[in-house]
Amino acid sequence: MQSSVRFTIGSRSVLVRGFTLLELLVVMVIIGLLAGYVGPRYFAQVGKSEVKTAKAQIDALEKALDQYRLDIGHYPAMELGLTALVTRPANEPRWDGPYLKKSVPLDPWGNAYQYRIPGEHGEFDLLSYGKDGQPGGSGEAADITNW
Repeated sequence: MQSSVRFTIGSRSVLVRGFTLLELLVVMVIIGLLAGYVGPRYFAQVGKSEVKTAKAQIDALEKALDQYRLDIGHYPAMELGLTALVTRPANEPRWDGPYLKKSVPLDPWGNAYQYRIPGEHGEFDLLSYGKDGQPGGSGEAADITNW
């Protein structure tokens, strides 16, 4: 349902067509309904990608720690933490790093990864506390670990 208005400019008559207010409102409601349906599904995928990113970073840190161990003969001490992967420890002459191309990453939620040696689940434990930054949790707030 389009409305039209006829304008006369000089000796010419011009017909201008447009949409009614009702038609515009109907389109706005349809766009709102689509956004309400698609939006939550999209943002759920963002949370899943953050968890996948954390798992990939933990895997990369594990590999860097294994390379460190191959060169040095042991994993970095708890006091040195993951920074030993990018900065030469003072008492390690066989250090052949850096073992990471960049600095030690934070988890996708901006928190430092937790490194514990000796680990409760292996030679070392490497974990992120998830979105909430607290131990435990479920869903996006669940801990992401190397075990």
